[in-house]
Amino acid sequence: MTRREFVLLLGGAMTAAPAVRAQQKAMPVIGFLSSVSPGPLAASVAEFRQGLSETGYVEGQNVVIEYRWAEGRYDRLPALAADLVGRKVDVIVASGGSPSALAAKSETSTIPIVFSVGDPVELGLVASLARPGGNLTGVSNMNVELNPKRLELLSELVPQAKVIALLVNQNNRNTERNIKDVQEAARAKGVQLSILKAGTESEIDAAFGSLAQLRAGALVVATDPFLNSRRDQLVALASRHAVPAIYYWREFATAGGLISYGPSLTAGYRHAGVYAGKILKGAKPADLPVQQPTTFELVVNLNTAKALGLTVPPSILARADEVIE
Repeated sequence: MTRREFVLLLGGAMTAAPAVRAQQKAMPVIGFLSSVSPGPLAASVAEFRQGLSETGYVEGQNVVIEYRWAEGRYDRLPALAADLVGRKVDVIVASGGSPSALAAKSETSTIPIVFSVGDPVELGLVASLARPGGNLTGVSNMNVELNPKRLELLSELVPQAKVIALLVNQNNRNTERNIKDVQEAARAKGVQLSILKAGTESEIDAAFGSLAQLRAGALVVATDPFLNSRRDQLVALASRHAVPAIYYWREFATAGGLISYGPSLTAGYRHAGVYAGKILKGAKPADLPVQQPTTFELVVNLNTAKALGLTVPPSILARADEVIE
């Protein structure tokens, strides 16, 4: 090779290098926006990554996940959502119910959003479950709709309770609906319903402290991301105050709670991971129907029932998907 040929070859390689680099696409970025803290969601996030891997994406290998945690402070969500939008992430996964989904929706109408909420149509997130339209889709866990059923189960388990308390987070948009639905169920069962509100750890402590004064014989914990993040605190307080309580995720019962009834939390996160992966591959949120749970889990902790001096009726045991002994 002559010197002239070498110089021409080198020049061509140098010209081609930027073009090759331009063709190499950077790894896609998922913005994971959560209304709660990372600790209580560790198993759920692992399921989300599992769902992603089913579509061929592995964190750190061919996809980056930017996590933003509101730590139960819903007022922080708009700024966290705006930060992810400003970073031009490829998709936002709104984790932890309606607060994060609504915050993400208010910040962008173009970046795809995958949510996990109760009723996305009622919340105005999608046009319909079958045809979401717009830039949002995800999972409808139908948890809010099950609160009346939880009161019925609790009344069946503790028939002597003439007053049942409902614990809600007043900062959650679903609170008024939660109260209304459970009040109707309480009237139908002939029991009095007392409302307890808690949006902070100290307010949770205060709410349990007022149970004796209200003469509440049982407690329904309403669906809420912050309350879910305080799972251990709620179970410990229910034990300390010797109050039978029903929860909405099985994780409460496995942590020592008396009884739970609801969809699978981890399955919802796996579905969200699958949808995030499909969107990264080119699918449009408008074309992905909102997923709904097909089964609901009834979990009973007999150890906790025994500690409370309760005998679980055979009618409940026969329906239970899992009995913890």
